[in-house]
Amino acid sequence: MASVEEGAEVIIPAPYWVSYPDMVIANDGKPVIVACSENVGFKLTPAALEAAITPWTRWLILNTPSNPTGAAYDRAELLALGEVLLRHPHVMVLSDDIYDQIWFRDEPMTTLAAAVPALRDRILLTNGVSKSYAMTGWRIGYAAGPAGLIAAINKLQSQMSSCPSSISQAAAAHALAAEQTFVGESVKLYRERRDYACARLNAVPHLRCLVPDGAFYLYPSCAGAIGKVTPEGKTIDSDLDFVLYLLDKGGVASVHGAAYGLSPYFRLSTATSMEMIKEACDRIEKACADLR
Repeated sequence: MASVEEGAEVIIPAPYWVSYPDMVIANDGKPVIVACSENVGFKLTPAALEAAITPWTRWLILNTPSNPTGAAYDRAELLALGEVLLRHPHVMVLSDDIYDQIWFRDEPMTTLAAAVPALRDRILLTNGVSKSYAMTGWRIGYAAGPAGLIAAINKLQSQMSSCPSSISQAAAAHALAAEQTFVGESVKLYRERRDYACARLNAVPHLRCLVPDGAFYLYPSCAGAIGKVTPEGKTIDSDLDFVLYLLDKGGVASVHGAAYGLSPYFRLSTATSMEMIKEACDRIEKACADLR
């Protein structure tokens, strides 16, 4: 991310992508983690944003749809956050829109820059081709924002790696300019997988799962499993214990919620085949049923 002055505060709503706090620290900033609970859909509320802003706040990181929860902000929610930000002109916004095409609501997806044009000169919009176009290995993204900020980013980039691979640039340009039917077909598949997996997980003892608005992740609660005992006699004391139990007992790989700043949850990816998802749900159901 763009550099911040030493000691500057960066607001990070939790759950968050695991790299955000370390990115801030690596640039001599101070991460300010704002917990966004399940009962507000894992989303930052205007009141919580207002309470987190201080004279030292320089950035807000806003990821929508979100990794790890799939939570996404609609236009009304973005307008409400924008009202707060307009009162604090010293706060910039890093808008991480990498999952913007993987959107399940009927209403069109929008960004903070589109919803609140008055904030455009304070927003750094970041995106890429790794998610919507399944081009993870090409390692290429792009940003749009104030000219001075983009110039500084270009200067830093040119001294670190000169430029992205020319082959990756050509592939990304083709993905963005070509006919987009593939994206719509992919989103339809992701929605089907989401609906199936959420229904299955919500029927599993000890688990509860909100239905995400976008991306290809689920963030179920395993609160009901905390304190339970495995067939081997080990007590599940945390979401880390739970995901290790799923791995050992059922061979299901997931990531514990503490890694994303909010427990007791765990993250699952639905970016795989329906057959694999069905098998994983069967294994999770069996592992949870064996807890006592």
